Amino acid sequence: MITFRDYYNNEVRLSFDDHPFSKDPRHVWVICRHKGKWLLTKHKERGLEFPGGKVESGETAKEAAIREVMEETGGTIQQIDYIGQYLVEGRKATVVKNVYYAKVDKLTEQETYFETDGPILLNYIPGKVKYIKKYSFVMKDGVLENCMKFLKKNNIQL
Repeated sequence: MITFRDYYNNEVRLSFDDHPFSKDPRHVWVICRHKGKWLLTKHKERGLEFPGGKVESGETAKEAAIREVMEETGGTIQQIDYIGQYLVEGRKATVVKNVYYAKVDKLTEQETYFETDGPILLNYIPGKVKYIKKYSFVMKDGVLENCMKFLKKNNIQL
């Protein structure tokens, strides 16, 4: 278990164990790769971030992750794996979010990308993301940093 403070100074607990906080989380975040590049989306208000969002009624967290990647990037997932879960003790609510790692095999242009401006492909994620204004607050806490370490440590093809 890794504990740290997020961008808004809320306590965050991150674990790479199997669903330590909830078997039925209501949020997802998907670290994506497409043809050797990082696949992000540009949220209209927050900036660059990996796709993610809320689990809708009647769907699993994994189904939500697949849907969110399609809605926000036009990406069709070839492979998706659960890598961890985190809990944010916010001032107004507690949020539990599953983190997935996905390989996207194709991008399809869409008429709408919902609350985003669509896909952004990057060769690398800067080490100092938390200091770069164009990135979303979602990318600026220990979740991204620790998930990247986890992927590398476990030899997951980046």
